[in-house]
Amino acid sequence: MNDPIRYSFGADEHLFAEVSESMSLEAFFTGMAVTRAVQRLQLDGVLDVCLANASFQIRFDPDRIAPQALLDAVRRAEVEAVAERTLQTRIIEIPVLYGDPWTHETLMRFRDRHQDPDATDLQYAARINGLADVDAFIAAHSGAPWFVSMVGFVAGLPFMFQMVERQRQLQVPKYLRPRTDTPKQTLGHGGCFGCIYSVRGAGGYQMFGVTPAPIYDPQQRLGYLKEHMVFFRPGDIVQFKPIDRASYDLALDEVEAGRFDLRIHPLSFSLDAFLADPVGYPKTLQEVLA
Repeated sequence: MNDPIRYSFGADEHLFAEVSESMSLEAFFTGMAVTRAVQRLQLDGVLDVCLANASFQIRFDPDRIAPQALLDAVRRAEVEAVAERTLQTRIIEIPVLYGDPWTHETLMRFRDRHQDPDATDLQYAARINGLADVDAFIAAHSGAPWFVSMVGFVAGLPFMFQMVERQRQLQVPKYLRPRTDTPKQTLGHGGCFGCIYSVRGAGGYQMFGVTPAPIYDPQQRLGYLKEHMVFFRPGDIVQFKPIDRASYDLALDEVEAGRFDLRIHPLSFSLDAFLADPVGYPKTLQEVLA
């Protein structure tokens, strides 16, 4: 373990734990180890354990477990937990129509809330990241896999960061003021984090494209959603695949017919292998989908 985790109570029913002030894979793996240790305790009164980017939160019933008793138990779990360095997970190929007409229409309605009203979100992102043009940005965005570090904010929305060296991470600020509209299944970006908007609604992330793949469906109509209506889970690895409009329309037809599927492969992710070779190791993960 690194520095001790900082704990604080949120109202009467939540214990919040800050693993680190900044996101890193080491922080994620530490949080995962502690939350798994807490879950193994099966404490009466613990209702939910939610892992996030560099933190976690526990919801509990104070009538069944006293707040201090919970904190003491979690601190003991922190001391005893051994951070795993290998994660059994899956890599998922997500098709994306970059620069689609629906996010374009939306971003044009909200240019007064944007840093650069004369450019699209993709053009702006390319420019501030020092890339030649939109095609170069798309190549960089889809060129390395992304690690899902938390799921939430709205149902099924994954937050993820790209598995590259820190100096190569794409950085794009959020809108100056949030939009009141974002198309469902929009590929978004804010700071160094990417996301996929699982439902239509308000949002402040830059919009780069849309995926035809539903990632949240209470009806669970598609095969990969049969196990759970929320598709993503922390630890998933995502590989974006640029597609054209014809492929997007075909995929939508498959969704409507209930036949659409995603390419999903199990794999073993090694934190040490990534830290030792952050350029070469992600390429070996991509090869699983080749």
